[in-house]
Amino acid sequence: MEVIAVKVIFTEDVRGKGKRGEVKNVATGYAQNFLIKNNKAIEATKQNMATLKAEQNREEKDYEQELAEAKVIKDKIEDDKTVVEITAKAGTDGRLFGSVTTKKISEELKKQFNLDVDKHKMNLGEGAKALGYINVPVKIFDTVEAVIRVHIVEKK
Repeated sequence: MEVIAVKVIFTEDVRGKGKRGEVKNVATGYAQNFLIKNNKAIEATKQNMATLKAEQNREEKDYEQELAEAKVIKDKIEDDKTVVEITAKAGTDGRLFGSVTTKKISEELKKQFNLDVDKHKMNLGEGAKALGYINVPVKIFDTVEAVIRVHIVEKK
């Protein structure tokens, strides 16, 4: 018995078969009865292939634009003048009452320098618990990382 294959474009990831946007040959029955029926793939016609190509080009341009924007944000964050100053209550030994969180750093970065950085992309660990300077690594985009300098001063 000969299995006839048909070319399909995956519209979503199918474990063990293909990833979204991939073009593959699969058995006709599998394509018609499962992939196409459940909107996991579409038939690879000339029109669908052209649509896929256009979508991939648009996604690539969007990716390039986001990457460029991320690099601009990185440059602003790592500029010598960009030091986020946060005031906090502290004891006589310089230890804070509580800690400075990524949420607070994100808010102050927005207020002081008009830079929007998601608090979830910052890596502060346990939080800052003492006065002074700290460096907070932040992952802005896939391949773009920066370090935010934070100066914690005592609230008078």
